[in-house]
Amino acid sequence: MRRRSVLILKKILGVKVPVRQEVLLRMPKGSICAEIGVYKGDFSEMILEITKPRRLHLIDPWIYQSDATYQQALYGGASKGQAEMDAIYDHVCKRFKKELASGRIVIHRMPSDVAADYFPNNYFDWIYIDGNHLYEYVKKDLELSYPKVKPGGWITGDDYGVKGWWNNGVQRAVDEFAQNQKLKLEIIENQFIVYKPES
Repeated sequence: MRRRSVLILKKILGVKVPVRQEVLLRMPKGSICAEIGVYKGDFSEMILEITKPRRLHLIDPWIYQSDATYQQALYGGASKGQAEMDAIYDHVCKRFKKELASGRIVIHRMPSDVAADYFPNNYFDWIYIDGNHLYEYVKKDLELSYPKVKPGGWITGDDYGVKGWWNNGVQRAVDEFAQNQKLKLEIIENQFIVYKPES
């Protein structure tokens, strides 16, 4: 039985579903979507299995950050440098070789603010943000993602309310964005969903 079917059955039976998978169950099947912040592609694989997207854009620069701010980051002090980032990128390309060949997955190895220019407005059904968690970067991802999502679409993401080395940057940016834009915001444990109005 495929993962989506198992998760739906668990929900029907009242069994707790892992929170990130709970969010994916809410996303439409056959959609056009993006994941900002891919790392090794574990969540990308969940997106494929659960939402069955028509096209999934994976956006990540896979760049090592040497600044002291990133001492605890997976792409900073917690890694072995740029060589490891390049190896992780190669791993993702191999992991999704079939989907890349079919065009179901498209990889954009670049910062998310640069990648945003490659997409027209109202292109995505939903975008999942899990890139740089510092406030200014989350704020920029939200601002740049919003016009790219179709009316009635979603911007969702990880680590809401998690303090981390990023000093709660995700929650601060999400709360501010939703309030300023007067958007519906739903929190499911450490996941957020921002709803873009139909019109």
